[in-house]
Amino acid sequence: MNLSRLVQDSSVSRWDDDVDTLVLGFGCAGGCAAIEAARGGARVLVVERSSAPGGSSALSGGVIYCGGGTAIQRACGFDDSVEAMRAYLMASTGDCPNAEKIDLYCRDSVAHFDWLVSLGIPFKASYWPHNYEPTTDDCLYYSGSEECAPFNRLAKPAPRGHTVQAEGSCMGGRLLMETLVDVALREGVEVMTDANCIALVAGRDGAIVGAAVRHDGETRYIRARGGVVIATGGFVMNREMVARLAPAASRTAPLGNPFDNGSGIVLGEAAGGATANMHAAIYSCPVLNPPGLIRGILLNERGQRFVPEDVNHKRIGEHAVLRQDGRIFLLVDSEIFEQPAGVRPIVATGDTPEELEDELGWPRGSIGATLAVYNRHADEGHDPLFGKKAKFVKPLTAPPYAVFDCGIEATGVYYSFTLGGLCTAPTGEVLNAEGRAIPGLYAVGRAATGLSAQSGGSSGLQLAEGTYFGRLAGRAIAAALKSEAA
Repeated sequence: MNLSRLVQDSSVSRWDDDVDTLVLGFGCAGGCAAIEAARGGARVLVVERSSAPGGSSALSGGVIYCGGGTAIQRACGFDDSVEAMRAYLMASTGDCPNAEKIDLYCRDSVAHFDWLVSLGIPFKASYWPHNYEPTTDDCLYYSGSEECAPFNRLAKPAPRGHTVQAEGSCMGGRLLMETLVDVALREGVEVMTDANCIALVAGRDGAIVGAAVRHDGETRYIRARGGVVIATGGFVMNREMVARLAPAASRTAPLGNPFDNGSGIVLGEAAGGATANMHAAIYSCPVLNPPGLIRGILLNERGQRFVPEDVNHKRIGEHAVLRQDGRIFLLVDSEIFEQPAGVRPIVATGDTPEELEDELGWPRGSIGATLAVYNRHADEGHDPLFGKKAKFVKPLTAPPYAVFDCGIEATGVYYSFTLGGLCTAPTGEVLNAEGRAIPGLYAVGRAATGLSAQSGGSSGLQLAEGTYFGRLAGRAIAAALKSEAA
């Protein structure tokens, strides 16, 4: 145990405050935990490191992954089921997804969406017919690869990205957090900003009974009768920690707020909490923008295709970073040529595949063989090797050709955030290496392991699991307090 981040209650000479629930971090997960605990009768204090609530949740686009037949899905004419949602998530969230949490979230997804609406979070009953986040105030879209191979063969596709109704880039996350903060304050939740938890306080039996918090230059000891909830985010901003635990993400730019530094995860480890999936990260790679470029083909540095080009950009990023060493290229012909958004240098042009191969220094036949197979089937309107949807399949037969470098070193558009964290029960209790709950200690959001074990190619999963499992943790603490009082 890291004793510098864990102190014994016998060494605490005084308690400066006494609450039922102490929440560390006021993003969407911490906010929902605080709301539900307060509604259950607990006195709740949220300690926030920055000068205002919000965290990375407020910087997001406000997409929440919900399905199984939400009111918005039905209003937009889409049928969905718990079974289809579960099958997609089990297939798309890594080799060892958390089946228990996925099952629970899929069963409760409709009710959870209704709960969010009941708070006053606005969602427009409208469909956005693109595979990227709405640039309008529209709501429902395919935020993952549900329509794409191989997932469309495993489960009936349905759009599940529910975007908070707000005009402007990333305004949805801001509105989401403004609403959560307003509701929390109405429920009597207290908030201490510019405050940093530096240690947890444990009793003789190992139960967490409070925390040491630095605020206004002083260390304050706060007792938490019902428990401490770690909701401090992930660790992508701690570049030493990333290099050591998730080295592939070191090659990409961090996506988060400055306090996504792993401090809460370290606190949980000091108390005996186990961690999992610390190598895992989301890799965002929007290289096929504008979307007309999806009609081109992505190649690795051996001239081979490796993914259907119409999948979610996070899935492209995962393939690029983890399976292609960050070296990928886009081939287009003159009929679909357009300049990609951002930096995508042209590294080869030519009227024949051989000219492209020579300019790139690749073996003769590498591009030619790939292009010949693709075009032969594209002439018939389909892509049997990778299953790209027919509307994006076009023979690339109109020279001159161009090859864009879409790799990590060339573009600067690869971003990542971490997925690993403290092992928890669905109701948030932090588990030790033997799988036993540490009394009084909870973790939610990116500080905890969630639905994704490695892959996370569906936008909105993080806000979904943060809000949902935050709720469960808050309710569990309130229920335990009532049970003790009885």
